[in-house]
Amino acid sequence: MALILSNGNIKGLVLSGNIDDYPEGIILPVDKPYRWTSADVIRKLKFCACRHFHKKNLKVGHAGTLDPLATGVLLVCIGKATRLAEELQRHEKEYIAGLTFGATTPSYDLEKDIDMKYPVDGVSEESLRGVLPDFVGEQEQVAPLFSAKSVDGVRAYELARKEWKRMKAEGPDADCAGFNHSATEALSKQWINITEIELLRFCPDGLPEDSMEMESELSSAKNADGSVNQRNSRINVTDNSALHLPHADIRVACSKGTYIRALARDLGEALGSGAHLDGLRRTRTGGFRVEDALTVNQAVNLLNTRISENDGQDS
Repeated sequence: MALILSNGNIKGLVLSGNIDDYPEGIILPVDKPYRWTSADVIRKLKFCACRHFHKKNLKVGHAGTLDPLATGVLLVCIGKATRLAEELQRHEKEYIAGLTFGATTPSYDLEKDIDMKYPVDGVSEESLRGVLPDFVGEQEQVAPLFSAKSVDGVRAYELARKEWKRMKAEGPDADCAGFNHSATEALSKQWINITEIELLRFCPDGLPEDSMEMESELSSAKNADGSVNQRNSRINVTDNSALHLPHADIRVACSKGTYIRALARDLGEALGSGAHLDGLRRTRTGGFRVEDALTVNQAVNLLNTRISENDGQDS
């Protein structure tokens, strides 16, 4: 069985410098920071793990990608635990998602600017509660164009980025309404299963000023340990709070392959409007909960601590 570490069992723990002492590998549930890609986390921890275990080609991977603007549970697998990645990805996942109604973006989140605005006359707490049950159960879903799905052998996000560059070539102030979504029609539907969906909060005029700090769990630029994160400043983050559009927080438990960004899109359409994510936090993957996850700094410190400098070196 792989060694599973969490912030509840690492106090005083010093890992051996020999990866062979962990024949089934190591699983680290990490709380992925905001504006980090999943690859950023792996790159950081792989460097530390290779140095700690004195292995240049040590396998390190993750089970279940998180978008750059999402935070929460990312399962990092080290050594032979990478063999478990596919199995771990099949576990049910749980999210807290923040939605803004009345506008869409090409990426269905805050990474791209608003491309279309919609009426919000039909958006209310009552109407939202009314449509949520329709989204429980097995259903077909079309992934966002900004995704790793394939379109005629090409990653959808490559087509999306190409279209984004074409539009922006028209000028730095090019209207996002010119973004061509036609490639989305070529994306095949996939079966997903949403087992639970719950409305946690509805704010008809957007998030009130005094709750913005509370919203940091979903969409602030702070790491899980409270420090300000400057990584990946190249990733754009749009601030639409000044528009005071209706906002909702929902909890979703769902199967592998579910795109919460696509769920936001579909909820907007169900209410005769548009919608996009303004925050996303994965709170659970199977039995791994975010409250037990390590911060990146905790994981780095764990992998930077050795029993002795000579322990476990390759012969």
